[in-house]
Order: sequence, then C-alpha cells, then structure tokens
Amino acid sequence: MGVVTKALVLISMMVCLTSVAYALSGQAIVANPPYVPSTCYGSTDQGVMIAKEHISMLANGKACGRRYRVRCLSGTNKAIRDACTGKTVDVKVIGSCEKCSQNELVLSQEAFAKIARLALGRVNINYEQI
Repeated sequence: MGVVTKALVLISMMVCLTSVAYALSGQAIVANPPYVPSTCYGSTDQGVMIAKEHISMLANGKACGRRYRVRCLSGTNKAIRDACTGKTVDVKVIGSCEKCSQNELVLSQEAFAKIARLALGRVNINYEQI
C-alpha cells in the first residue's frame, strides 16, 4: 500500500472515531402536542422535528436552535426486541424540560416515531450535536 493510501486510511479512521467519541448516551421521551409555546421561540412554530433538553444543558438560551442527530439503541424494557426503527432523526432544540434528567431528550411525537415505536414512550438513545 502506498504512502498516500495509508495516509487516507488513517485520516478516515480518525474522522470516524472522532464522530463516535462525541456521541452522548441517554434516553428519549415522547412529548404530546402542542409544541408551542417554547422556552426558546415563544409562540413561533419551529416545525415538528424538535426536542427539549434538561435546563442545565440549555445554557441560558445559548443552546436554542442546537441540532442533534438521535439514534435509538433499545427499548428501556430489554425484552422488547423491535423497539427501534434503525433510522436516525435530526432535531432542533426549542426549549427546556423541567422534569427530565440530564442526557434525556424530550422529542416530538413525529421525531420519536422516526426512531422508535411511538407506543413505547421512552427509549435508550445515542445523540450527537450536528
């Protein structure tokens, strides 16, 4: 293998590992509409691919508009084997949730349904800022 090829392989591996290193683990919880008003945008509708996060993560509004790519890992009940769809969803932070824990995201029904069975209401996830 040539030097250039080795260098490209090494760079590709580093890029892949870097993106994995920034993924956070947590849980996603489904939210019921309506999704307005929100902490960040008041009465302005931000669509349905949205999320709320723990108030400590919101950083006094600096996190408003932050985007995450979310992937379902499993149901919270390990006995349910088909909890996840295998897809990811990109969501926009529109506010904070008062009753969630750190590393929990509250997803709109539409966003949650992209990654998991809606009836479950809560799943284990990985998510990363995009």
